[in-house]
Amino acid sequence: MVRTAPHAAPGDAPVGLRLRLAALVYEATLLFGVVFGASYLLIAATGWTYPLPRAQRWILQLVVFVVVGSYFVYCWTHGGQTLALKAWRLRVARADGASLRLHQAILRYLLAWHLFLPGLISILLFPATPWLNLAALVLGMLGMLALIYVDPQRQAVHDRLLGTRLLRVPPR
Repeated sequence: MVRTAPHAAPGDAPVGLRLRLAALVYEATLLFGVVFGASYLLIAATGWTYPLPRAQRWILQLVVFVVVGSYFVYCWTHGGQTLALKAWRLRVARADGASLRLHQAILRYLLAWHLFLPGLISILLFPATPWLNLAALVLGMLGMLALIYVDPQRQAVHDRLLGTRLLRVPPR
């Protein structure tokens, strides 16, 4: 069953970079707790200790990837809003304003990882200190997000490819 929530009209003003970044920072703050909890549960349940061997690190990263993806997919298919998007009165929707279908939400999650590609490539080609690597990730992501200004509807690349949109939710 696809549920819809109150949504902005498709012709409303596009969501700019500053609002997207505000929601992104809030989302990262909330996800810190989700990632910590999932990691703690896995490590405690398995009895693993640090430093983790390579295979255990890969398993931990896969579990975190799936847990974070499940959070986004669930929120996007049930009203289109994560907690951070609710706080900033934004929602992810299909072109007609309805909530994303399961396959769209999964693809959106997977395709959104392209935002990290420039930073990851930079780190692979020019390894540096952890702070410089973090700066490369952040600057690369900002560069990819800035591409919204190339699109007339201010859509990110992954939204453009999937026909999804980030919309403003009018106040009640």
